[in-house]
Amino acid sequence: MSTPPLPIAPDLLRAVRESCLEAGAIASDLFRPGAKTAARTWSKSGGSPVTEADIGVDTFLRIRLSVLLPEAAWLSEETVDDALRLSRRFVWVVDPIDGTRAYMSGSPDWAVCVALLDEGEPVLGVVHAPASAATYTTLRGGGAQKNGAAIATSRLGSLGTARIAGPKPMLDALARIEPFEPVDKIPSLALRLARIADGSIDAGLISADARDWDLAAADLILREAGG
Repeated sequence: MSTPPLPIAPDLLRAVRESCLEAGAIASDLFRPGAKTAARTWSKSGGSPVTEADIGVDTFLRIRLSVLLPEAAWLSEETVDDALRLSRRFVWVVDPIDGTRAYMSGSPDWAVCVALLDEGEPVLGVVHAPASAATYTTLRGGGAQKNGAAIATSRLGSLGTARIAGPKPMLDALARIEPFEPVDKIPSLALRLARIADGSIDAGLISADARDWDLAAADLILREAGG
């Protein structure tokens, strides 16, 4: 038996978008363009950085999204994973600040990312980049938008003139095969995919260690934009 459709999906997307805008404002309070963040920072057990803004945004979104869809489980970069999510139909997948190092250094290339999974498949996605004034949204089957306007991927057919972003070692390896136009590093993986979705760049390279919270929202946005 098929599962029933997600209720009031457009209304839910609007509510998630507003929640991401509020979350972005929380992070922006401690963001310093072109300078070191005012947030307290430390390293997680694996050595990756985290800031008090990551934790604050994560806490805010968990409370807000749990109200919007109480039956949904939770998966976030900044929260201990709970295996209970594997038995739930709906799961929120959240990266409170994708591109923490960029945020810490004053680069604008960071984003708040939220996706909703239905039976393991993304059905809703928001990538909000406060410092770039860009908010990407999508519902499965409904196309993708940037700041409310429909977006689509580029249709460039030649690698030689393609604008490609990604980790430098991967770009260097690709350049040895065929020349292309490298793009300045985009630290946030979600923004890298979102900018492919809106045609700002033509392609992106992704390392094998990307996690669900890095990809879930942006991947749906990219697919709905034609990627």
